[in-house]
Amino acid sequence: MFRLAALMAFIASPAPAWEFSALPLCTLEHATGQVSVRITYDAALPEYTIALTLRDGAWPASDGFSIAFGGGRALTIGTDRHRLSGDGRTLTVTDTGFGNVLNGLEFNSIATAIAGSRRVDIPLQDAGEPVQAFRACPAPGLS
Repeated sequence: MFRLAALMAFIASPAPAWEFSALPLCTLEHATGQVSVRITYDAALPEYTIALTLRDGAWPASDGFSIAFGGGRALTIGTDRHRLSGDGRTLTVTDTGFGNVLNGLEFNSIATAIAGSRRVDIPLQDAGEPVQAFRACPAPGLS
């Protein structure tokens, strides 16, 4: 009976909100009820990518995409170099530097992804340590 109770407690406990992995690419992932976030660094290119996949609906076509970080070091960053997947559910941005994104994730409490009229909040609680691990990933040139 004790084993069953322990197993049920383990299954019912929440998984870590932010997860870091170094293989095959340096990767930082997080999922909410609205969106899945995946950030990678590929040292072979060298290039960072953030992909935001909506669980319901699609991102609207828009001239720009921005992320507003709120909390300890509030910051808003934007780009017009984003692209949408064929079904519109995934918005992707690729760049050679992601220092502002990583700072925003590590030092704030909320991020709001904005494309056109669509706004999606991403809580950043417990993101600090996984972001630090991502920054320390053994891939050369990570900043």
